[in-house]
Amino acid sequence: MKKVGIIGGTGYTGGELARILCVHPDIEIKAMTSRQNAGKKVSDVQTYLKGYLDIEYTENISNAKDLDLVFVATPHGVAMKETPALVASGTKVIDMSGDYRLLDPAQYKKWYGHDHTDTENLKDSVYGLPEFFRPQIKKANVVANPGCYPTATILAVAPLLISKAVSTDIIVDAKSGTSGAGMVPSPRTHHPFCGETIIPYSVGTHRHTPEMEFVLGTVSKSETKILFTPHLLPVIRGILSTCYLTLIKDMTNDEIAKIYEKQYKNEPFVQFTDEPSIRAVVCSNHAQVNAKVFGNKVVAFGAIDNLVKGASGQAVQCANLMLGLKETAGLMTPGMGV
Repeated sequence: MKKVGIIGGTGYTGGELARILCVHPDIEIKAMTSRQNAGKKVSDVQTYLKGYLDIEYTENISNAKDLDLVFVATPHGVAMKETPALVASGTKVIDMSGDYRLLDPAQYKKWYGHDHTDTENLKDSVYGLPEFFRPQIKKANVVANPGCYPTATILAVAPLLISKAVSTDIIVDAKSGTSGAGMVPSPRTHHPFCGETIIPYSVGTHRHTPEMEFVLGTVSKSETKILFTPHLLPVIRGILSTCYLTLIKDMTNDEIAKIYEKQYKNEPFVQFTDEPSIRAVVCSNHAQVNAKVFGNKVVAFGAIDNLVKGASGQAVQCANLMLGLKETAGLMTPGMGV
Protein backbone atom coordinates (compact mmCIF):
# COMPACT_ATOMS: atom_id res chain seq x y z
CA MET A 1 0.00 0.00 0.00
CA LYS A 2 1.46 3.36 -1.06
CA LYS A 3 1.29 6.23 1.44
CA VAL A 4 0.42 9.78 0.36
CA GLY A 5 -0.23 13.20 1.84
CA ILE A 6 -2.32 16.16 0.69
CA ILE A 7 -1.18 19.72 1.38
CA GLY A 8 -4.25 21.94 1.19
CA GLY A 9 -6.88 19.43 2.16
CA THR A 10 -9.95 21.64 2.48
CA GLY A 11 -10.24 23.19 -1.00
CA TYR A 12 -12.25 21.66 -3.81
CA THR A 13 -9.28 19.87 -5.38
CA GLY A 14 -7.95 18.66 -2.03
CA GLY A 15 -11.37 17.38 -1.05
CA GLU A 16 -11.84 15.72 -4.42
CA LEU A 17 -8.46 14.01 -4.03
CA ALA A 18 -9.59 12.66 -0.67
CA ARG A 19 -12.91 11.48 -2.13
CA ILE A 20 -11.14 9.51 -4.87
CA LEU A 21 -8.22 8.22 -2.80
CA CYS A 22 -10.20 7.08 0.26
CA VAL A 23 -11.49 4.13 -1.81
CA HIS A 24 -8.33 3.60 -3.88
CA PRO A 25 -7.25 -0.06 -3.68
CA ASP A 26 -3.51 0.65 -3.52
CA ILE A 27 -3.12 4.09 -1.90
CA GLU A 28 -3.66 5.22 1.69
CA ILE A 29 -3.98 8.86 2.76
CA LYS A 30 -1.71 9.30 5.78
CA ALA A 31 -1.79 13.10 6.14
CA MET A 32 -3.89 16.11 5.11
CA THR A 33 -3.03 19.67 6.03
CA SER A 34 -5.20 22.64 6.90
CA ARG A 35 -4.01 25.54 9.01
CA GLN A 36 -7.54 26.62 9.92
CA ASN A 37 -8.75 23.11 10.76
CA ALA A 38 -5.61 21.54 12.28
CA GLY A 39 -6.61 19.09 15.00
CA LYS A 40 -10.09 18.49 13.61
CA LYS A 41 -11.13 15.22 12.01
CA VAL A 42 -11.25 15.46 8.24
CA SER A 43 -14.69 13.85 8.18
CA ASP A 44 -16.07 16.46 10.59
CA VAL A 45 -15.16 19.22 8.12
CA GLN A 46 -15.82 17.35 4.88
CA THR A 47 -18.78 15.32 6.05
CA TYR A 48 -19.13 13.37 2.79
CA LEU A 49 -15.97 11.50 3.92
CA LYS A 50 -17.55 10.14 7.12
CA GLY A 51 -16.91 6.43 7.33
CA TYR A 52 -14.22 6.63 4.66
CA LEU A 53 -11.38 8.70 6.12
CA ASP A 54 -10.55 8.67 9.83
CA ILE A 55 -7.60 11.05 10.21
CA GLU A 56 -7.14 14.58 11.56
CA TYR A 57 -5.89 17.62 9.71
CA THR A 58 -2.40 18.75 10.65
CA GLU A 59 -0.86 22.16 10.11
CA ASN A 60 2.09 20.75 8.16
CA ILE A 61 3.36 17.50 6.66
CA SER A 62 5.75 16.37 9.39
CA ASN A 63 6.64 12.90 8.11
CA ALA A 64 7.32 13.52 4.42
CA LYS A 65 10.14 10.98 4.31
CA ASP A 66 7.61 8.28 5.22
CA LEU A 67 5.34 9.21 2.33
CA ASP A 68 5.72 7.95 -1.22
CA LEU A 69 4.04 10.99 -2.75
CA VAL A 70 2.53 14.33 -1.74
CA PHE A 71 -0.15 16.26 -3.62
CA VAL A 72 0.17 20.04 -3.21
CA ALA A 73 -3.38 21.37 -3.66
CA THR A 74 -2.75 25.05 -2.92
CA PRO A 75 -2.88 28.36 -4.79
CA HIS A 76 0.08 29.19 -7.02
CA GLY A 77 3.17 30.41 -5.23
CA VAL A 78 2.89 27.87 -2.39
CA ALA A 79 3.99 24.70 -4.15
CA MET A 80 7.39 26.14 -5.13
CA LYS A 81 8.06 26.70 -1.42
CA GLU A 82 6.95 23.22 -0.34
CA THR A 83 8.41 21.13 -3.16
CA PRO A 84 12.20 21.45 -2.61
CA ALA A 85 12.11 19.92 0.89
CA LEU A 86 9.71 17.18 -0.22
CA VAL A 87 11.92 16.18 -3.15
CA ALA A 88 15.03 16.33 -0.96
CA SER A 89 13.38 13.86 1.44
CA GLY A 90 12.82 11.42 -1.42
CA THR A 91 9.09 12.10 -1.78
CA LYS A 92 7.49 12.50 -5.19
CA VAL A 93 5.33 15.60 -5.73
CA ILE A 94 2.28 16.43 -7.82
CA ASP A 95 1.57 20.15 -7.91
CA MET A 96 -2.07 21.03 -8.52
CA SER A 97 -1.34 24.74 -9.08
CA GLY A 98 0.44 26.46 -11.96
CA ASP A 99 3.87 26.62 -10.35
CA TYR A 100 5.53 23.93 -12.49
CA ARG A 101 3.53 24.07 -15.74
CA LEU A 102 5.64 26.68 -17.56
CA LEU A 103 9.28 25.62 -17.80
CA ASP A 104 10.52 29.13 -18.62
CA PRO A 105 10.90 31.20 -15.40
CA ALA A 106 10.47 34.41 -17.41
CA GLN A 107 7.16 33.17 -18.79
CA TYR A 108 6.08 32.21 -15.28
CA LYS A 109 6.86 35.70 -13.98
CA LYS A 110 5.06 37.34 -16.90
CA TRP A 111 1.82 35.43 -16.33
CA TYR A 112 1.86 34.88 -12.56
CA GLY A 113 3.41 38.17 -11.49
CA HIS A 114 6.33 37.01 -9.34
CA ASP A 115 9.64 35.19 -9.62
CA HIS A 116 9.87 31.41 -9.54
CA THR A 117 11.91 30.36 -6.51
CA ASP A 118 12.47 26.69 -7.38
CA THR A 119 14.01 26.72 -10.83
CA GLU A 120 15.98 23.56 -10.03
CA ASN A 121 12.87 21.39 -9.82
CA LEU A 122 11.08 23.48 -12.44
CA LYS A 123 13.51 22.48 -15.18
CA ASP A 124 12.98 18.78 -14.41
CA SER A 125 9.21 18.88 -13.89
CA VAL A 126 6.93 16.90 -16.22
CA TYR A 127 3.56 18.01 -17.53
CA GLY A 128 0.98 15.60 -16.13
CA LEU A 129 -1.17 14.76 -19.14
CA PRO A 130 -0.73 10.97 -19.41
CA GLU A 131 -2.19 10.72 -22.90
CA PHE A 132 0.87 12.56 -24.24
CA PHE A 133 3.58 12.34 -21.55
CA ARG A 134 3.09 8.90 -20.00
CA PRO A 135 6.74 7.69 -20.22
CA GLN A 136 8.06 10.91 -18.67
CA ILE A 137 5.46 10.88 -15.87
CA LYS A 138 6.49 7.37 -14.86
CA LYS A 139 10.05 8.57 -14.19
CA ALA A 140 9.25 11.99 -12.72
CA ASN A 141 9.86 13.29 -9.21
CA VAL A 142 7.78 16.45 -9.81
CA VAL A 143 4.67 16.48 -11.98
CA ALA A 144 2.77 19.62 -12.90
CA ASN A 145 -0.89 18.68 -12.92
CA PRO A 146 -2.50 20.35 -15.97
CA GLY A 147 -5.04 23.12 -15.75
CA CYS A 148 -8.68 22.26 -16.38
CA TYR A 149 -9.17 24.38 -19.52
CA PRO A 150 -5.89 23.13 -21.03
CA THR A 151 -6.86 19.50 -20.40
CA ALA A 152 -10.14 19.81 -22.30
CA THR A 153 -8.54 21.88 -25.07
CA ILE A 154 -5.36 19.85 -25.58
CA LEU A 155 -7.27 16.57 -25.74
CA ALA A 156 -9.62 18.14 -28.28
CA VAL A 157 -7.09 19.63 -30.71
CA ALA A 158 -3.75 17.85 -30.25
CA PRO A 159 -4.55 14.97 -32.64
CA LEU A 160 -5.28 17.46 -35.43
CA LEU A 161 -2.04 19.36 -34.83
CA ILE A 162 0.07 16.20 -34.53
CA SER A 163 -1.30 14.89 -37.82
CA LYS A 164 -0.54 18.26 -39.49
CA ALA A 165 -4.17 18.45 -40.63
CA VAL A 166 -4.65 22.05 -39.46
CA SER A 167 -2.82 25.34 -39.18
CA THR A 168 -1.51 26.41 -35.80
CA ASP A 169 -3.72 29.47 -35.18
CA ILE A 170 -6.53 28.31 -32.88
CA ILE A 171 -9.59 29.99 -31.40
CA VAL A 172 -10.72 28.45 -28.12
CA ASP A 173 -14.17 29.22 -26.69
CA ALA A 174 -14.45 27.35 -23.39
CA LYS A 175 -17.07 27.27 -20.67
CA SER A 176 -16.55 26.11 -17.08
CA GLY A 177 -18.71 25.42 -14.05
CA THR A 178 -18.34 27.67 -11.01
CA SER A 179 -16.30 25.16 -8.99
CA GLY A 180 -13.39 26.00 -11.29
CA ALA A 181 -13.08 29.34 -9.50
CA GLY A 182 -12.20 27.60 -6.23
CA MET A 183 -13.81 27.60 -2.81
CA VAL A 184 -13.31 31.25 -1.86
CA PRO A 185 -16.41 33.16 -3.03
CA SER A 186 -16.20 36.30 -5.15
CA PRO A 187 -18.73 38.78 -6.60
CA ARG A 188 -18.48 37.00 -9.98
CA THR A 189 -19.29 33.56 -8.51
CA HIS A 190 -22.06 34.83 -6.21
CA HIS A 191 -25.15 32.92 -7.34
CA PRO A 192 -27.46 35.92 -7.96
CA PHE A 193 -24.78 37.32 -10.29
CA CYS A 194 -23.83 34.17 -12.22
CA GLY A 195 -26.79 31.84 -11.75
CA GLU A 196 -28.76 32.59 -14.93
CA THR A 197 -26.16 33.96 -17.30
CA ILE A 198 -22.90 33.14 -19.10
CA ILE A 199 -19.99 35.46 -18.35
CA PRO A 200 -16.78 35.86 -20.38
CA TYR A 201 -13.76 36.73 -18.23
CA SER A 202 -9.97 37.20 -18.37
CA VAL A 203 -10.19 37.60 -22.14
CA GLY A 204 -6.65 37.55 -23.54
CA THR A 205 -5.11 37.45 -20.06
CA HIS A 206 -5.97 34.00 -18.71
CA ARG A 207 -2.95 32.09 -17.36
CA HIS A 208 -3.99 28.92 -19.15
CA THR A 209 -3.21 30.53 -22.52
CA PRO A 210 0.60 30.12 -22.39
CA GLU A 211 0.15 26.65 -20.90
CA MET A 212 -1.96 25.53 -23.85
CA GLU A 213 0.40 27.11 -26.38
CA PHE A 214 3.46 25.54 -24.74
CA VAL A 215 2.05 22.01 -24.48
CA LEU A 216 0.41 21.96 -27.90
CA GLY A 217 3.63 23.29 -29.39
CA THR A 218 5.58 20.54 -27.63
CA VAL A 219 3.40 17.63 -28.76
CA SER A 220 2.98 18.90 -32.33
CA LYS A 221 6.55 20.21 -32.72
CA SER A 222 5.19 23.48 -34.11
CA GLU A 223 4.59 26.93 -32.66
CA THR A 224 0.91 27.42 -31.83
CA LYS A 225 -1.02 30.63 -31.25
CA ILE A 226 -4.24 30.57 -29.26
CA LEU A 227 -6.98 33.15 -28.87
CA PHE A 228 -8.67 31.97 -25.66
CA THR A 229 -11.95 33.19 -24.23
CA PRO A 230 -13.11 31.45 -21.03
CA HIS A 231 -16.71 31.73 -19.84
CA LEU A 232 -18.35 31.06 -16.50
CA LEU A 233 -21.26 28.65 -16.93
CA PRO A 234 -24.09 28.43 -14.35
CA VAL A 235 -23.37 24.80 -13.41
CA ILE A 236 -21.18 23.48 -10.60
CA ARG A 237 -18.92 21.03 -12.44
CA GLY A 238 -17.75 20.54 -15.97
CA ILE A 239 -15.97 22.15 -18.92
CA LEU A 240 -16.85 22.23 -22.59
CA SER A 241 -14.08 23.54 -24.84
CA THR A 242 -15.05 24.44 -28.41
CA CYS A 243 -12.03 25.01 -30.65
CA TYR A 244 -11.94 26.47 -34.15
CA LEU A 245 -9.15 25.51 -36.56
CA THR A 246 -8.36 25.86 -40.27
CA LEU A 247 -7.71 22.78 -42.39
CA ILE A 248 -4.52 22.71 -44.44
CA LYS A 249 -6.18 20.49 -47.07
CA ASP A 250 -9.68 19.25 -47.76
CA MET A 251 -10.75 16.47 -45.39
CA THR A 252 -13.97 14.61 -44.60
CA ASN A 253 -15.50 13.92 -41.23
CA ASP A 254 -14.56 10.25 -41.62
CA GLU A 255 -10.92 11.17 -42.20
CA ILE A 256 -10.93 13.42 -39.15
CA ALA A 257 -12.51 10.67 -37.05
CA LYS A 258 -9.73 8.26 -38.04
CA ILE A 259 -7.13 10.74 -36.72
CA TYR A 260 -8.78 10.70 -33.29
CA GLU A 261 -9.35 6.97 -33.27
CA LYS A 262 -5.67 6.39 -34.03
CA GLN A 263 -4.56 8.82 -31.33
CA TYR A 264 -6.85 7.60 -28.55
CA LYS A 265 -7.62 3.96 -29.38
CA ASN A 266 -5.66 2.69 -26.37
CA GLU A 267 -6.53 5.50 -23.95
CA PRO A 268 -8.82 4.36 -21.12
CA PHE A 269 -10.17 7.81 -20.31
CA VAL A 270 -10.65 9.51 -23.69
CA GLN A 271 -13.73 8.72 -25.75
CA PHE A 272 -14.39 9.90 -29.31
CA THR A 273 -18.14 10.41 -29.29
CA ASP A 274 -20.60 12.14 -31.59
CA GLU A 275 -21.86 14.71 -29.06
CA PRO A 276 -19.46 15.45 -26.17
CA SER A 277 -21.47 16.29 -23.07
CA ILE A 278 -20.60 17.69 -19.66
CA ARG A 279 -23.24 15.52 -17.97
CA ALA A 280 -21.74 12.40 -19.53
CA VAL A 281 -18.38 12.98 -17.81
CA VAL A 282 -19.31 14.72 -14.52
CA CYS A 283 -17.82 12.95 -11.46
CA SER A 284 -15.62 10.79 -13.70
CA ASN A 285 -12.06 10.90 -15.03
CA HIS A 286 -13.31 10.48 -18.59
CA ALA A 287 -13.02 13.01 -21.39
CA GLN A 288 -15.21 13.10 -24.47
CA VAL A 289 -13.90 14.59 -27.73
CA ASN A 290 -15.13 15.11 -31.27
CA ALA A 291 -14.47 17.22 -34.35
CA LYS A 292 -16.60 18.26 -37.33
CA VAL A 293 -15.61 19.67 -40.72
CA PHE A 294 -17.26 22.83 -42.10
CA GLY A 295 -15.72 23.76 -45.44
CA ASN A 296 -12.07 24.60 -44.79
CA LYS A 297 -12.68 24.79 -41.04
CA VAL A 298 -12.90 22.15 -38.36
CA VAL A 299 -14.54 22.56 -34.96
CA ALA A 300 -13.12 20.36 -32.19
CA PHE A 301 -14.82 19.71 -28.84
CA GLY A 302 -13.58 18.53 -25.47
CA ALA A 303 -15.73 17.83 -22.40
CA ILE A 304 -14.41 16.98 -18.93
CA ASP A 305 -15.25 17.33 -15.25
CA ASN A 306 -13.00 20.21 -14.20
CA LEU A 307 -12.52 18.74 -10.70
CA VAL A 308 -11.71 15.19 -11.86
CA LYS A 309 -10.01 14.84 -15.26
CA GLY A 310 -9.35 18.58 -15.05
CA ALA A 311 -7.73 18.35 -11.60
CA SER A 312 -7.84 15.63 -8.93
CA GLY A 313 -8.68 12.58 -11.03
CA GLN A 314 -5.88 13.38 -13.44
CA ALA A 315 -3.54 13.83 -10.47
CA VAL A 316 -4.46 10.34 -9.24
CA GLN A 317 -3.91 8.99 -12.77
CA CYS A 318 -0.43 10.52 -12.67
CA ALA A 319 0.21 9.24 -9.15
CA ASN A 320 -0.64 5.72 -10.27
CA LEU A 321 1.98 6.00 -13.01
CA MET A 322 4.61 7.55 -10.72
CA LEU A 323 4.11 4.88 -8.06
CA GLY A 324 4.16 1.92 -10.44
CA LEU A 325 0.46 1.13 -9.99
CA LYS A 326 -2.17 0.32 -12.59
CA GLU A 327 -2.95 3.64 -14.29
CA THR A 328 -6.71 3.24 -13.98
CA ALA A 329 -6.71 2.15 -10.31
CA GLY A 330 -9.38 3.95 -8.31
CA LEU A 331 -10.66 5.84 -11.34
CA MET A 332 -12.84 3.50 -13.37
CA THR A 333 -16.25 4.98 -12.71
CA PRO A 334 -18.63 6.33 -15.37
CA GLY A 335 -20.04 9.83 -15.56
CA MET A 336 -23.36 10.76 -13.98
CA GLY A 337 -25.39 10.81 -17.18
CA VAL A 338 -28.21 12.86 -15.68
